[in-house]
Amino acid sequence: MIKTVIFDMDGVIVDTELVHRYAYYKQFGELAIEVPEEMYTSFTGLSTRNTFQKLKDHFQLQHEVEDLILRKRSIFNEAFDSKEDLALLEGVENLIKDFHQNGMQLIVASSASKETINRVFGRFDLHQYFSHIVSGEDFPQSKPNPAIFEHAASLSVAPKNNCIVIEDSTNGVKAAKAASIFCVGYNSLHSKDQDLSLADLVINHFDELNYEKVSRF
Repeated sequence: MIKTVIFDMDGVIVDTELVHRYAYYKQFGELAIEVPEEMYTSFTGLSTRNTFQKLKDHFQLQHEVEDLILRKRSIFNEAFDSKEDLALLEGVENLIKDFHQNGMQLIVASSASKETINRVFGRFDLHQYFSHIVSGEDFPQSKPNPAIFEHAASLSVAPKNNCIVIEDSTNGVKAAKAASIFCVGYNSLHSKDQDLSLADLVINHFDELNYEKVSRF
């Protein structure tokens, strides 16, 4: 029986992708580099640190990765705070409340920085539902490396086979399966060109899930 639900954040709980995209491409302009759409899409699910490490290697940037991270975070935070139409994805708040009210443990395991996760959770008052926040900035390798989900599962009140992961990206699904955790792939309208074929179950809307259904996985 499932006791713990591990959520990704971007593209699952909230769509900050447009804000991230704005911040990245503004910075790409500052760096005078042209990042093709295919390359940008391949970064979905990676931490900011790993994204900039790949960019630094590819474009032979002279900047330090930490400096690139700080600049991107500054642009993102300014845009995030001024974006009035940012909202939780349709149906996810009801699902979170349903799980929480029925005693399920909720953990977020996101490639985003702790600062960004806390910014989102503070804006939408989500801290009350989640027992732990796990950030990709604490791991040397990003998804599809399974370390972030293995750590999240270690925080569970139950063994790993009593956990599920909800993910929307190719890299995230691969990470969950590499960690040997049941994975629900969320076919998010906000996460383009992602391969969810390795997921144990693929959904198109959160009304396809509820406590009764998940508890029987």
